[in-house]
Amino acid sequence: MRLCCPLLICLVLTMSSSFIISSKHMWTKMILTHHWPTTFCSMEHCQSNISQWTLHGFWPDGGAFCNSSWHFNSSEIEDLLPDMKTSWPDLFDPLSNDFWKYEWKKHGTCAAKAISLNSQHKYFSKALDLYHTLDLDSILKKFSITPSPQYYNFSYIEGVIENFYHVKPKIQCGHSTKNDSFQVLGQIELCFNSSFDLMDCEKHVSTESDPDRGWDYPMNVDKGSGLSVCNHDVPVYYPPVE
Repeated sequence: MRLCCPLLICLVLTMSSSFIISSKHMWTKMILTHHWPTTFCSMEHCQSNISQWTLHGFWPDGGAFCNSSWHFNSSEIEDLLPDMKTSWPDLFDPLSNDFWKYEWKKHGTCAAKAISLNSQHKYFSKALDLYHTLDLDSILKKFSITPSPQYYNFSYIEGVIENFYHVKPKIQCGHSTKNDSFQVLGQIELCFNSSFDLMDCEKHVSTESDPDRGWDYPMNVDKGSGLSVCNHDVPVYYPPVE
């Protein structure tokens, strides 16, 4: 028994060290990212007649591609697929699972470090639950923020979201290299802590320095037409569905 004690102590210390090392990479914030399909497709040359804000992703603030051996399996989220196709569609190929596969591989495997998200079903269902609870599309409409040929003041859009949800969002726009008289509303992030309570997002992180916060489809995106944090002083164009 005396010999076992040192061994047990060493084992406990080893396990504790492993936990401490892994906990350094544990996320502290989950970012629920909505995008406006018309803006996305105008930039990425796809076709979409979707007239609601849809999910782009559910991203932890730490890490990417955390477990290459944990492959996406659509059968694990079969009950979620009808909602996924509507709320989290692949704007390039609505019949494909590739977008969800990529989001799981890049972000889901890192989010899964938390027990609350440690399966594909938990990860995707939590994102859908939060998306429906926030109901961003309806809130924007409630305050008369709808697609329009008329421009909006950025401060009005930001103020509506801040006042309703009581947190600071991160709002991203497309910026034309040929015309800087307006910016195009493209993406809205709302953030959650580990208890999935809303919290402030960092508003001034460049997408170039932090690529996980931009359009993260597995493709080369023209930096000239990419998204970045909206300019407070430039009018915002919220493009109608074409």
